[in-house]
Amino acid sequence: MFDRLPASVRRMSLLDLKTVLDIERQAYDFPWTEGIFRDCLRVGYPSWVYEQDRVIAGYGVMSVASGEGHILNLCVAPDFQGQGIGTALFRAQLVAAEALNVNTLFLEVRASNAVALSLYRKNGFNEIGLRKNYYPAKEGREDAVVLAKQMNVEDFPFSNEAVEIEKSGTKRP
Repeated sequence: MFDRLPASVRRMSLLDLKTVLDIERQAYDFPWTEGIFRDCLRVGYPSWVYEQDRVIAGYGVMSVASGEGHILNLCVAPDFQGQGIGTALFRAQLVAAEALNVNTLFLEVRASNAVALSLYRKNGFNEIGLRKNYYPAKEGREDAVVLAKQMNVEDFPFSNEAVEIEKSGTKRP
């Protein structure tokens, strides 16, 4: 089903959680808990890790239901930022959404996260709202920009790439 993902992106497993949690804590002042990640994996949310030289450098988590997808988390380890890893993970989420017949894909992003906002807008996401005081912040709360994209096959210029990845049922060595 997900045979067009970049070779460095694979399904997240419980074995990845220690590293994923380390990255989450490095990248965010208010990180997700282990329980949140475990719950996402338990219910089968499409979740990915990006590996570079067998080191997990980032991850993404998405929920899908009734033709709608929601990018819940997309994170790159601080030491690996600026290398295109976030874009690769984002594309993996778009390919997964396409494969899962998502019609509309949603996400929230901190209003202050200009890099992420630029990535999402360049890939056809449009602002549909603002959630006031959505995120905890060091000095109170921060607004979330809510974005959405109507999914179309024509929107996937990278979906015809000939890449090989582990199939979703393959066990990690």
